[in-house]
Amino acid sequence: MRAIRIRNPLENKKGQSLVEFALVVPVLLLLVIGIFEFGRAWMTKNILTGAAREAVRIYAVQNNLTAANMRADNVLLGGGLDLSRRTRTQAISGDVVSYTINYDFPTVIAGFIPLLENITLTSTTTMRKEY
Repeated sequence: MRAIRIRNPLENKKGQSLVEFALVVPVLLLLVIGIFEFGRAWMTKNILTGAAREAVRIYAVQNNLTAANMRADNVLLGGGLDLSRRTRTQAISGDVVSYTINYDFPTVIAGFIPLLENITLTSTTTMRKEY
C-alpha cells in the first residue's frame, strides 16, 4: 500500500529563486563596482603622491619650478591620468618647499550615484631646500 501525500499550497516555491536573485544582484553589483572604484582611486592617489614627491625634489634641489612642473606632468601622464583634471600649487616658506597636486577623479559609478560624480584627490609633499 502506498502512502498518499497531501500537498501543502505553501510549498509551491517555483519563483522564489528568481525573486531572491533579483534582490541580491543589484547589491552584489554595487559592491563589486565599489571595490573596483576604490582600487582605481587608491592607484590614482599613489600616482599623485609620486608626482608630488618627484616635483618637490626637483624644486628643492634645483630651485627650478618649470622643471618641477614638467616632471610632475610626466609622472601623471605615465600613470595614464588626464592633465586637464589636475591643479598644482607650490609654496616656499623659509627653508621649506611644498608642492600640492589636486586631481578631479572621475568615477564610473557616477551614473548610479550622482553625488560621486567627481572626487577630488589631493597629495602634498614638503621638503627642505638644499643649497
